[in-house]
Amino acid sequence: MVSSPEWPPHRSESRPWSQKQRGGSREDRMLTEVITSIPPMIADLDYRPPLDLVGASERAIQEIAYTEGAGGEHLGALGRFLIATESVSSSKIERVVAGVADFAKALGGIKSNPSAVSMVAATDALTELVDEAGRTGRIELAAVLSAHHTLMMSDPLDGDWAGRIREEQNWIGGSDFSPRNAIHVPPPHELVKGYLDDLIAYVNRDDIPVFVQAAIAHAQFESIHPFTDGNGRIGRAIIHAILRRRGVTRQTVVPVATAMVADRDRYFAHVNAYRAGDVAPFVAALARGAELAAIEARATAARFAELPDAWRDRVRQRSGSVAHDIIDGLLERPVLTGDTASTMTSAHESRVFPALDLLVESDVLTELTGRKRNRVWAATEVTAELDDLTGRIETAVRDDQ
Repeated sequence: MVSSPEWPPHRSESRPWSQKQRGGSREDRMLTEVITSIPPMIADLDYRPPLDLVGASERAIQEIAYTEGAGGEHLGALGRFLIATESVSSSKIERVVAGVADFAKALGGIKSNPSAVSMVAATDALTELVDEAGRTGRIELAAVLSAHHTLMMSDPLDGDWAGRIREEQNWIGGSDFSPRNAIHVPPPHELVKGYLDDLIAYVNRDDIPVFVQAAIAHAQFESIHPFTDGNGRIGRAIIHAILRRRGVTRQTVVPVATAMVADRDRYFAHVNAYRAGDVAPFVAALARGAELAAIEARATAARFAELPDAWRDRVRQRSGSVAHDIIDGLLERPVLTGDTASTMTSAHESRVFPALDLLVESDVLTELTGRKRNRVWAATEVTAELDDLTGRIETAVRDDQ
C-alpha cells in the first residue's frame, strides 16, 4: 500500500472531439478537441486522515449506532422510512422533485408523476444495493449495475442504457451539445471498465477509516461518471453500501443526501476539490452530515414509537378489529391500497374498506387519489414526518456552517 497524507490529483488528457448530433452554437459545432479528466487508480492507495477527521468519523459512527438502538421494535420500519427520505433527497440533488403526496401515490402504484416514479425507482435501487452489501459482505460491480438498471429501466430517455456502462464521452455542465465549457469531462469511455474494477477493489478493503473510504469512493465514482444518467444517485447509494458492508448500519441508512441537499454548491465543491487532490473537506462534511442526520433521525424514531398507541386511541375500536390490524402494520406499510390492506389483515375487502374509511375519519390515514377505484391511502403523520425530518436535517446543517 502507498500511504500518504496527500491524494493524487486528476491529470488531463486531450482527446479528439466531433459532434455526433448537430445542434447548439457555432462554437459547439466547431469544437475539435476535448480535455478529459483522468483520475488516479486508487485500489492500493492509502490516505492518512488527520486526527480531527478520525474524531469526526468516530462521532458519526457513534451517533448512527445510537439511532439504530433507538429504533427498537420499529427498527425495520425506521430503516425503510430513512431509505425513502434519502432517496427523495438524493433525487432532489439531481433536480428530480415531487411532493410527498405524489411520492406516496407512486409508492402505491399511481404513475401519474414521472418525478415521483423516478424517486420510487431510486428507493428500490438504494434498497437493493445496500441489502446486497449487507447480505454478502461485499460490493460487486454486478450489484452496482443491477441497482442502476433498477433506477433507470423506466426512464424515457436513458432506459436503454439501464445497467450498462456508457459507450461515449459524457460531461458535466457547459453546453448541452458539446463539452465546451464543461465543469468536468470524465475519462473516455474505453477506460471506464478498468476504473470501475479498480474502484470495486477499493470499496471492499477493510483497512481504511469508513468515512474516508465512503467519501473517496463516492467522489471517485462521480469522477468516473460511468453511466449516461443516474450517476449521482448510484454514487450516493455506494456511500450507504459501504456503511452497511462495514457494519456501521444494520437496518437503516443515514440521510446523508439530505445533509448534502442543504448546500448543493458546497457538496459539488467538495467533489471538485477531490479531483484537485484535496480529500479532507469532503470526508469532514460527510462525517458531520451523517452525525447531524443521525441525531435528527432519532427524533423520528421517538415519534414512531408513540404513533401506534396514538392511532389506537383515536380509533377507539376493540383490539383485533380490522382497523387495529391495519394500525399494527402501518409503520411497516405507511402507504396502502385496498389489496395491501387486505393482505396485511387477512380480511375480505368488504371489511377492509369500512376500516380504511374509519381511519381516514380518525385522521390516521389520508386518501390521496380522490377516486372510487385504484385508491391509495397514506399514514398522515408518517408522510408529514418525511418533510419534517428533511427540514430538521437541512436546518441543522445550515446552522452548523
